Amino acid sequence: MPAQQTNAEAVALNALAWTLGDPARAQRLLDLSGLDVAELRARAGEPALLAAALGFLEAHEPDLLACADALGIPPSDLTAARAALETR
Repeated sequence: MPAQQTNAEAVALNALAWTLGDPARAQRLLDLSGLDVAELRARAGEPALLAAALGFLEAHEPDLLACADALGIPPSDLTAARAALETR
């Protein structure tokens, strides 16, 4: 697996974990995506789901910036990871 894909997946998984760490944000993700908890767990490694989770953060800039800060990366890394995952 190319390093860029591995990095995009790692960034997205960390961002998803951050998103799910806040109950209100997690519920908003579930509500907007139409997923339930079991489906989210089952599909957490899929590129499409990871890209959608990053898109969810991009749709609300304060969350995008807070997540990037928490992960210690620039927000552009989150958007680049989404773009990389969408091409898979």
